[in-house]
Amino acid sequence: MLYLVAELDENGRKAGKEAACVTVLSFPVVYSMGNGTSRLYSALAKTLNSSAASQHPEYLVAPDPEHLEPIDPKELLEECRAVLHTRPPRFQRDFVDLRADCPSSHHPPIRVMQWNILAQALGEGKDNFVQCPIEALKWEERKCLILEEILAYQPDILCLQEVDHYFDTFHPLLSRLGYQGTFFPKPWSPCLDVEHNNGPDGCALFFLQNRFKLVNSANIRLTAMTLKTNQVAIAQTLECKESSRQFCIAVTHLKARTGWERFRSAQGCDLLQNLQNITQGAKIPLIVCGDFNAEPTEEVYKHFASSSLNLNSAYKLLSADGQSEPPYTTWKIRTSGECRHTLDYIWYSKHALSVCSALDLLTEEQIGPNRLPSFNYPSDHLSLVCDFSFNEEP
Repeated sequence: MLYLVAELDENGRKAGKEAACVTVLSFPVVYSMGNGTSRLYSALAKTLNSSAASQHPEYLVAPDPEHLEPIDPKELLEECRAVLHTRPPRFQRDFVDLRADCPSSHHPPIRVMQWNILAQALGEGKDNFVQCPIEALKWEERKCLILEEILAYQPDILCLQEVDHYFDTFHPLLSRLGYQGTFFPKPWSPCLDVEHNNGPDGCALFFLQNRFKLVNSANIRLTAMTLKTNQVAIAQTLECKESSRQFCIAVTHLKARTGWERFRSAQGCDLLQNLQNITQGAKIPLIVCGDFNAEPTEEVYKHFASSSLNLNSAYKLLSADGQSEPPYTTWKIRTSGECRHTLDYIWYSKHALSVCSALDLLTEEQIGPNRLPSFNYPSDHLSLVCDFSFNEEP
């Protein structure tokens, strides 16, 4: 597998050269296969290790997916489970059927997954998860837990935040699973302040190429009070190959921490304005995924709920009245104390789309007293997964 590594010449310009960047996992893994054993050397073994990628993270260019050999999702899942054989099994989560409000369709639903996967540099270097054993944060195993979660739910569209291993892990592997990916890093990622980092973190958006055709793509650097900020979004217009219906999918990650509520509100307004333009004033159906770093009581949430784009939050449909967000989407213990918040959302155009099902959240008992992340779960945020169908034409 060849990657294009760009170096700077004496004038500060990028000069490209080809470099072989294939390495194997740093530890041997053996697992049973029939009556014999097979040394694990396949999809996982052909991803870059973090030390190789960290030397030139900003200059790595993704390889042409056409030159990557396809892999069977079941085989990759088996490889992940082989790496994780000493860990407890993945938590069981069930989909809640919401088809009472979902129109019948000749086409399969569109499964969308939203997830802040926790940047590796932040998990190990800045987030101070005092109850999480450092061994649970090892990238060689944590990446397999992340992949296992993705492979278990098989989303058609995958929206991720805090991705700092895009070029060495997620793009090479997901490309071989049939996804087309886009990555937009933060301009001043806090990951870069961590020693031995793997480059900046950012948002990533993947979609299955056999289901969708890319019509338009926009990388958006969010503004607040006319100032450019460190937060970003990706918005893509896709066309369903089965139905020829178009829709816009967007992913974002707003500014974190208490005291930045007005800042987040301004970022949200900027994103809504961008999406207003992209969807031609809501003519194109819209799905917005993200870690908004905002509880439902914040102004930015209210802006999205009352927008002229006519959006609804999908996970409210899991509540008894259909009006309440889940009690939490993130739960962690830091040196500053225990934090349980609802920060992650999947918004959708309620006039054009319906939610057929949604993945239930982990219970407090499943999460356990030490909270997240853990040996069972790789991130401090829970993944959200929804199945969408287009409403019938009026």
